[in-house]
Amino acid sequence: MTAHTRKFRTYHEVADSDAEDIVGQIEAQRSKLADRLADIDRLVVVASGKGGVGKSAITANLAAVLAERGRRVGAFDADLHGPSLAAMLGAKRTPLVVSEHGVEPAVGAAGVKLMSMDLVLSDGAPLEWRQPDVAGFVYQSTLDTGAVRELMADVVWDRLDFLLIDAPPGTDKLARLLELLPVIDTLLLVTTPSEAARRAVGRAVQQARGADVSTIGLIANMTVHECPDCGRSEPMFEADGASRLAAETGLELWAEIPFEPRFAVATDAGRPLVLEAPESPATRELDRLAARLENPTSDTA
Repeated sequence: MTAHTRKFRTYHEVADSDAEDIVGQIEAQRSKLADRLADIDRLVVVASGKGGVGKSAITANLAAVLAERGRRVGAFDADLHGPSLAAMLGAKRTPLVVSEHGVEPAVGAAGVKLMSMDLVLSDGAPLEWRQPDVAGFVYQSTLDTGAVRELMADVVWDRLDFLLIDAPPGTDKLARLLELLPVIDTLLLVTTPSEAARRAVGRAVQQARGADVSTIGLIANMTVHECPDCGRSEPMFEADGASRLAAETGLELWAEIPFEPRFAVATDAGRPLVLEAPESPATRELDRLAARLENPTSDTA
């Protein structure tokens, strides 16, 4: 095995003899992805309709707590332009290792296998595609989707009990991800009690149902703040958008995670809170969520 800098082949680099069959190339990539994911028992997508709800931090901590429960866990960061999962799981930035079987995933906290564009790009460098000088945005979604498919399909995940996919924010990106994956066992939609989050995540619910995702769970994040001195709980938002969203959609709140300053501090340092503070209220709620994932019900959508 040798260290290797990952290089993606974009469609303008395809030889003329192959360029006429781009659809065939995409189908071949889809088949390769399905084969690669065949050894994964449960594929879980963690998404939202908007950014700023703590989705990536929840993905990192949920992956770690599942691993602590004895599960074989992988995590994939599908956010190409704002990747954060590798840092949150404390993965070292070392050259990726490529064997004859594919790219070996990095290993993060609690032994979670992971892959992120953050491990491919130079530190701090933005992702930039080679594209026409004019109207390059027309090619953006095609290039991004192809890169996600290729990156995920090239990773040697081996046998996993769970692969958690951290979806990028925005309903348009969620739609492309839902179409890309051969099967989704569980979709977790992260929201907060705010009305803005309720509206955005509500659109994501409709998208998921249109894509025939059978099992959907809502995750309410930053619900209350518990005073460490007196133990009194105060709601973080005046609105109760998460409960209202559950009532409107008929979906169940799988978890209600309280706000904890330690959550952000630990996760930003690459040490998930579930490992640093197993006694915390947020950790207990994430552990209950992990147990729910291990034994999901069939009537949540």
